[in-house]
Amino acid sequence: MKKTNLKLLGLGIGVLIAINLISGLLFLRIDLTEDKRFTLSDASNDILKKIDSPVIIDVLLDGDLPPEFQRLKLETEQLLENLYNRNDKIKYGFEDPLEDPAQAEATIAQLQRIGLTPANVTTEEEGRVSQELVFPWAMVTYRDQTVKVPLLKNKLGANTADRINNSIQNLEYAFVDAFSKLVVIEKKRVAVIKGNGELEDLYLADFLTAIREYYNIGAITLDSVTENPQKVLEQLKSYDLALVAKPTQPFSEEEKYVLDQFVIDGGRSLWLIDPVAMELDSLFNEEGRAVALPRDLNMNDFFFRYGVRLTPNLVDDLYCAQIVLASGEGNASEYNPLPWVYYPMVFSQNNHPINANMEALRFQFAGAMDTLENDNKKTVLARSSPLSKKAIAPRTISFDILNSPPDRESYTEGNYPLAVLIEGTFQSAYRNRIKPLDLNGVSEQGGENKMIVISDGDLIANQLRNGRPLELGYDKWTNNFFGNKEFLVNCVNYLLDDTGLINIRNRKVNVSVLDPERITAQKTRWQLINIGIPLIFIAGVTFLFLYRRKVRFGR
Repeated sequence: MKKTNLKLLGLGIGVLIAINLISGLLFLRIDLTEDKRFTLSDASNDILKKIDSPVIIDVLLDGDLPPEFQRLKLETEQLLENLYNRNDKIKYGFEDPLEDPAQAEATIAQLQRIGLTPANVTTEEEGRVSQELVFPWAMVTYRDQTVKVPLLKNKLGANTADRINNSIQNLEYAFVDAFSKLVVIEKKRVAVIKGNGELEDLYLADFLTAIREYYNIGAITLDSVTENPQKVLEQLKSYDLALVAKPTQPFSEEEKYVLDQFVIDGGRSLWLIDPVAMELDSLFNEEGRAVALPRDLNMNDFFFRYGVRLTPNLVDDLYCAQIVLASGEGNASEYNPLPWVYYPMVFSQNNHPINANMEALRFQFAGAMDTLENDNKKTVLARSSPLSKKAIAPRTISFDILNSPPDRESYTEGNYPLAVLIEGTFQSAYRNRIKPLDLNGVSEQGGENKMIVISDGDLIANQLRNGRPLELGYDKWTNNFFGNKEFLVNCVNYLLDDTGLINIRNRKVNVSVLDPERITAQKTRWQLINIGIPLIFIAGVTFLFLYRRKVRFGR
């Protein structure tokens, strides 16, 4: 009997040793979570396969962090471990940039100089309120190139817990997007269209800087179409996407035909169009008013063919951003933020990877679009609120509307499309029409393509301070940040993305959150349960053991 037991014991030990040896040679990980939160997407795996040199990731989340940021650190660590398991060239570490109190002030200034802005976190525990600075950033270095990765996703009106949840949703995309910037060698090309009164480069500076990490950028001037249209078309075809940002002068039929053939040849396009000519600066006169006039760009038939119609109107929306106006004179002047109904503030519909988990957008004198029935698929990426209406141009716009509350009963329609993605097999806008030019290699039927039309030219414009461009989406007058830059970068990435990388933004991770009020109210109860139940269990087991011993041995 004893020999049999020894054999079984020896066999069991041998099996355990064999399992350990095999597990050391083979890696197997099974994700049993409902949302597959520990499973990387195919697009992520494709990017990871391209990494053939060490990647060093420094995460600035360590030390005594607020509870929500401890969760962000834990989720970040789990993701990085997952990435390492797929490619062991990925090395990562966590550090506390404010570990040395004596150097904290200098470190904060140094980090801010390189664009790493801190998050000012207000924490409340047992009635005590405190504020802390946290740097939710990571630095990814590959072959002497470094990319900054923001780990915290801001959202207007969200509390810290909601921001952390949004950030956890975005972690995989944030890191894999950084890898793609570093490992992709052959970049696609973006053409900034000039020649029709588009925005100056100074107002596009921050956006172009943002997409320069992904793409090569050049300029194409359509003025040359009158002299050599074939050359302009060939130059344009060497680019993958055309960016048309707030044109103010009409396009000729010849220019329009060149753009049409670029699209039919497979070129992607992003259009930011003002259907009405109106600027806030034009109201700063003695009367405080100006006339908003239709802006005819001679493009209505072009967009009509692809499935959208821009009409001369302005969206008047009760969910709006603020403008700042001064009252008083000299040293007695006061600057007051006031709601401006012609600046719609649009919250994400979360219906597409482009707008998923994103900050609110600020539109300025935007127009409502109509989507038309045809074979192309239309996805509305941004809508006005339900409490909005159209103001048909021409009409007078005046600061006088700030003196009386709007009539809410008149805001009955709303939900107007302000940004539309069009996808499908495009047909030429000049199909079955007389062509304005004789060009070589033209076609009336294209292949699968995409374009995005936005009815606000200023959505892409950054503000200036002392002649220098500020970050796109930042309003220097109200000190608010909006999601304009992220939205537009996502637009370009989606239009040019052939890998499905941006689709990672659509992944949903279910993050369970504890209720802080219940934690405070039931803290003592759960402490007693966690300490008392194990002690009662041990006491019960001890009692049963002693009782059984007494029954069996009589002592």
